[in-house]
Amino acid sequence: MKNRRKINQENHKLPIKKIGFFIFSLQLIILNYVNILAANAAAQKPVLSVVQSQENAQHWAGITKRLESIGVEYCVIPLASVKNVADWGDRRILFLPNIETLTPTQAIALEEWTSKGGNLIASGPVGSLSTPGVRQLLKTLLGGYWGFSLQDKQPLKPPTKTTYSWVNNKGLFGSVHGGVLIPNNTTSQAVAVWNSAGNPAAVVSTERSTLLGWRWGANTVSTTELDSAWLKAALNRHSSSNNTKKIAGGSPNCSTNVASVASEPRSRGVGVQGSRGVGVQGGRGVGVQGGRGVGVQTSNIPSPTPSASPAPTASPAPQEAIDQLEQQVRWDVAPHSNAPIAANEAIALQQELENLIGRVESAHLAALVNDGNAYNSQSTKAEVATSTTLLTPIPNKEQVLAQARTIATNIPQLIANKNYALARQQWLTARNNLWKQFPTERRLAPAEIRAVWLDRGTIVRAGSEAELAKIFDRLAQAGINTIFFETVNAGYTIYPSKVAPQQNPLIRGWNPLSSGVKLAHERGMEIHAWVWTFAAGNQRHNQILNIDPNYPGPVLAAHPDWANYDQQGRMIPSGQTKPFFDPANPELRQYLLKLYQEIVTEYKVDGLQLDYIRYPFQDSAAGRSYGYGQAARTQFQQLTGVDPMKITPSQAQLWQQWTTFRTQQVDTFVKQVSQMLRQQRRDLTLSVAVFPLPESERIQKIQQHWEVWARQGDVDLVIPMTYAQDTVRFQTLAKPWIASSQLGSALLIPGIRLLSLPTLGAFDQLQLVRDLPVSGFALFAAENLHNDLHRLFVNTQGKLQSAISEPLPHRQPFQSAVARYINLRREWQLILQSDQAQITDKTIPDFYSQAEILQNALTQLATAPSASKLVTAKANLNRFQSLFRVWMRQQKMENSYQIRAWENRLTSIERLLRYGEQQLELSSQQNADIAGDR
Repeated sequence: MKNRRKINQENHKLPIKKIGFFIFSLQLIILNYVNILAANAAAQKPVLSVVQSQENAQHWAGITKRLESIGVEYCVIPLASVKNVADWGDRRILFLPNIETLTPTQAIALEEWTSKGGNLIASGPVGSLSTPGVRQLLKTLLGGYWGFSLQDKQPLKPPTKTTYSWVNNKGLFGSVHGGVLIPNNTTSQAVAVWNSAGNPAAVVSTERSTLLGWRWGANTVSTTELDSAWLKAALNRHSSSNNTKKIAGGSPNCSTNVASVASEPRSRGVGVQGSRGVGVQGGRGVGVQGGRGVGVQTSNIPSPTPSASPAPTASPAPQEAIDQLEQQVRWDVAPHSNAPIAANEAIALQQELENLIGRVESAHLAALVNDGNAYNSQSTKAEVATSTTLLTPIPNKEQVLAQARTIATNIPQLIANKNYALARQQWLTARNNLWKQFPTERRLAPAEIRAVWLDRGTIVRAGSEAELAKIFDRLAQAGINTIFFETVNAGYTIYPSKVAPQQNPLIRGWNPLSSGVKLAHERGMEIHAWVWTFAAGNQRHNQILNIDPNYPGPVLAAHPDWANYDQQGRMIPSGQTKPFFDPANPELRQYLLKLYQEIVTEYKVDGLQLDYIRYPFQDSAAGRSYGYGQAARTQFQQLTGVDPMKITPSQAQLWQQWTTFRTQQVDTFVKQVSQMLRQQRRDLTLSVAVFPLPESERIQKIQQHWEVWARQGDVDLVIPMTYAQDTVRFQTLAKPWIASSQLGSALLIPGIRLLSLPTLGAFDQLQLVRDLPVSGFALFAAENLHNDLHRLFVNTQGKLQSAISEPLPHRQPFQSAVARYINLRREWQLILQSDQAQITDKTIPDFYSQAEILQNALTQLATAPSASKLVTAKANLNRFQSLFRVWMRQQKMENSYQIRAWENRLTSIERLLRYGEQQLELSSQQNADIAGDR
């Protein structure tokens, strides 16, 4: 029995062991299966990488809150740690919320990352503070770019003509404070638009990207629900469009802890810059434009108490905001690109080629009448036939013009047949051939202001008066008649001052301003002291001096209470390089006035130019505002009872008061400078270097309202910095101000940036200026006047051997008007003699008669200016302009460009008379004051 019981017990134990083992094995199998399922699910599930930087730090709480509300798994990549493509991570979706500054290395690495299968989601003005080349690259990757901020919240809505399946959630559409996106029509779609005039794009997408036109995660901009809905929709879209699980070569290192990730060393090596034009550093902002396609697009919680010294800032973007102006217009014709060309772009291509043909012909006509033997010429029709605009015997000129006209005519058909690459190639060939036909060996300059900015770097490199004399000789040979001499830069004076705390340390043992005045006047040139007004220092200049990059400049170092600040208490705004003064500070204003008084009384300069006569760039929708100096805060609080640090753009009335208050600080200072100059030296010319942004946008962003200064007669010359890499961009930036009737009597002098411009491209911009109703141009800068440009200027505008005394428009407006009009009459005479003008025989005698009457009136005014003669000249000019439009009606159909150019030159004469009228009034008032003093 014992044995049987033992056997039975053992038999019972065996199944229990087997069952236990079976259950354990089954558990392992299930656990492994669950792990495999989880791993597969994790591999398939989109994991988001979110980029964090100083620029979105203020929104980071809102960003993380929205990410958590979606329930998405994400990790954080600190932008500062990105050095090459691997650092963008191996997750296949990357989110850049409100990142405005990327380095060229980071941008090129991002392009390589996307080429490996990565998808981008971005929000806000992505890359807007980066170099032009970086912005161009981002525009290509994202299918568009931020054009300009909207003033108020606007409702989002779907586009009217097309619907997109992934944009089908009602939660996507609500009111948002964002900006207008400019899509690249060849690669992207506007999947949501703003419910405002024209329904501009609010969300732009390509196959591999989604760009949201507002600052995602900013509580004052949008709701958590709307932000979350858009990100979720974009994530679903991009996760389903790409089955790649990881980005090959991407770093798997990622963390949701920003601090821990930021502290990790990530020295994987530095990427090499490619040849896409990612940005070149220089003076006021330099950039090289890349291009794919072609088109023309016009645009538009209280902070801590400010500290006495600037807080450490991120590495400054290597360019100024001036570069961003070019991005408001697109004109990129890329050879070999077969991207589609839209109908409006085809028209723009055709029109610009026709305009260039007109500029070439206009230049030849101007060169002819400026030839020494043409001044008193009684050319016969036969002589004109061999030398006039259309028939000048330059090799292949007629053939080039004919080919260009044929190409302009055929462009629409090529595009209709989808021969996009051929259309681009033919256009570029025609443009280059036309450029070569400019008369670059003959003088053609009218009586005009030909100015150049003589920059601090060039002055420092000269090192002595003898070397500076060589620079002035070179400029004089090139026909330059006005020098803007950099006199105050980054808080330093170029001369030993009794007012300023320090002369520029780079100047050793000489006084460049004293030398410059002497050298300019010996050569018959004017010299105007060019001063930085409210920009107090410069991080780049600190690098040259090898001092602390955050040194605020000698003036603020001595008077920290004169400093200005942003809402975070920083002197230097994020992404910028210069601390600014507080224009509301009365002690600062008195210092500047005393400094300018020293310049104009101790040195016989001919004028003063105010640069940086503004606040630094801001974007209130992004929470980036500036102007919170101690004096400004106190004065505004006394005015309104509110500390401006405690108001936001959502408080519309108060915010407008704050913007107006800051704008008026600049306005009143310009008036003070103007009054001081007229008291000290009545013959001085006051000019201002200004931004050509739209008026309302400019006031919001930099509080610069130069139309007011012009209308009130506070300034003589307005010089918009219309810097552009081609003539189309230049004209688009300059045209609104050239046509403006809001400038009073001030003369408009467009600025042209020489850096990176092809030599003939620069000449093309100059010819356009001469065909517009302006009084000259200003070149930035002397350091970029290379030998090819110098040779061209010597030939076309340099001083003739037989010294010709040219009147300066701002100095002798009535004499300039006569000189310009005489040139016009010579052009008309040549055209009429060659039978090219479509004017009837009955009309010609009347035309000649009225032209002679006007010339006599202008000549009498210039000879002995008086109010009565001015009235007569203006009346004759107005009558002639009206008749001219009638006489040239038929001719305008045949050669519209040339007739417009002539009408523009008549307008420029009208503006010279208006400017001269103000000078007459000032002179009369001064004489009355002198008589009263006696």
